[in-house]
Amino acid sequence: MLARLHNDHKHIAILLNVLKNKQQRLQNGEAVNFNLIRDIVEYMQSYAEHSHHPLEDLINEFYIKTHPGEELEKQLGEEHHQLIDNSSSLMSSLNLVLSDVPVQNEILSQALKDYVEAQRKHMMYEEAKLFPIWEAGMTPAQWEEVADMCQEKLISDPLFSDDDNLLFEELKEYLARAED
Repeated sequence: MLARLHNDHKHIAILLNVLKNKQQRLQNGEAVNFNLIRDIVEYMQSYAEHSHHPLEDLINEFYIKTHPGEELEKQLGEEHHQLIDNSSSLMSSLNLVLSDVPVQNEILSQALKDYVEAQRKHMMYEEAKLFPIWEAGMTPAQWEEVADMCQEKLISDPLFSDDDNLLFEELKEYLARAED
């Protein structure tokens, strides 16, 4: 389960790099593909917010329940809620732009920059602090139990899996071209 979360973070980091590049171009007054940016934020909303983060929340709740003497802060859930708010706000701005409603480049650029920074900071917290606590504190039997509990939250990654999901086809093609 932890390997899957690490793998998701690698994929999210790739997308955050694309967003950072687009944000810098926008900041410099260059043209950007707003559909691509929207697709990345939509991916984050549909996969990260509806599968990846709920898995982390479930594991964290299990850990807290099975380790009642340990003080594990509530930062994870709070950050997940804040990230949902950030992506909703950014998506609203992107939808305005894509509907030909004028939005100042500076405002959109700053929103994009804040979004990328919040996502990166959140992943660094999980990778540096939370995941090591879970890894050190849970037995293989507990990981099996948590994996069984997570089954209903697990969905196939609509972007980075090998299935024939066409949901993010344009984004898949962009990432494939970027690798060449």
